[in-house]
Amino acid sequence: MPLALLALAVCAFGIGTTEFVMMGLLPNVADDLGTSVPTAGYLVSAYALGVVFGAPLLTALGSRIPRKRMLVLLMAVFTVGNLASALAPNFGLLVAARVLAGLPHGAFFGVGSVVAARLVSEGRQARAVATMFLGLTVANIIGVPTATLLGQHLGWRATFLVVTVIGLVAMAALARLVPDLPRERNGGLGQELRALGGRQVLLGLLTAVFGFAGVFAVYSYLASMSTEVTGFSETSVTVVLALFGTGMTLGALVAGPLTDRALRPTLYGSLAALAGVLVLFDFTVHVKWAALATVVLLGALGFMTTTPLQMLVMNKARHAPTLAAASNHSAFNLANAGGAWLGGVAIAAGWGWTSPTLVGAALAVVGLAIAVLAGLLDRGGDEASRVVAGAHLEHVPQHQDAQTAGHARGD
Repeated sequence: MPLALLALAVCAFGIGTTEFVMMGLLPNVADDLGTSVPTAGYLVSAYALGVVFGAPLLTALGSRIPRKRMLVLLMAVFTVGNLASALAPNFGLLVAARVLAGLPHGAFFGVGSVVAARLVSEGRQARAVATMFLGLTVANIIGVPTATLLGQHLGWRATFLVVTVIGLVAMAALARLVPDLPRERNGGLGQELRALGGRQVLLGLLTAVFGFAGVFAVYSYLASMSTEVTGFSETSVTVVLALFGTGMTLGALVAGPLTDRALRPTLYGSLAALAGVLVLFDFTVHVKWAALATVVLLGALGFMTTTPLQMLVMNKARHAPTLAAASNHSAFNLANAGGAWLGGVAIAAGWGWTSPTLVGAALAVVGLAIAVLAGLLDRGGDEASRVVAGAHLEHVPQHQDAQTAGHARGD
């Protein structure tokens, strides 16, 4: 795998850390800024709001910018947003800083996915995209727990200063390791919008909204389930969340090769298995060892859906895949918000702490139904890794080595 994928993974690590660390720092932020924990929870929503709107907006604005430069600019916005978070003097400005930090999230993964796919030969593209996403999963194992511990001992502002440093390192890695890839002819915002409006792309985005919502219907309340139902202490919750992140990493490692081999079957299988494991969790959550094993499976199967969904929308928008790939992350964040809301509705209705597991299973089944419908309607066949092959390239820079150039053309 090219070293450029390492640079993309470092960026994903920083993004994943800042996205999820706020959940563990809410009490510290609330105490420091004189607000309540529920009100501080708006900081999580603020970041998600930045992702939802920033993904299509920044991708559209940067449609004519060379992709390497665009990646560096997006990480610059991310870095400034985290620095602003560390320096925010009051709650209102911290909310604004969180929105700013979230704006480049979806656009980065959209552009980064296309770049990752073009760094390797056809047949290995899903593995390249999954490698980039490994940074996101490792953030949940190492970055988030470490950053949370740092924030609890040195203050929450120290956490965002460290993430700012990670952002600077990531920018340097992008500038040094990512090659100047050729641009496609006949690109631009108009073509990106037309590709985004394709039926298969829209069905893929809808699959992400419902299928991934099943994961967050449970993940959002995993800490409470662990203490209220399973019987773990509050100090053990970090271990439970780390096991979920471990499962995510395993899922990313498996999803790449499987998606390269058979995209739609991987998507169908992961969604069906996810629904089954969510139902199973309703029973295993009462037994500690079984609950921990199921948490790992839940993380693995949940993240196994991301790579095939990302490749699906990129393939179906293959002549202009960047906006579709970025919008997929808007869909994932809508899934985060919607799943958490529906899980909360079930708990508030008095159905018990474990009720989000069945809500999540139902959402995963809906996502599977949409995916199967899309497959039945798709007369173009299963294109597992053809992002590069469908691109019309302008030129290959003379300083780019022959092997990378060949990969960029899909040779």
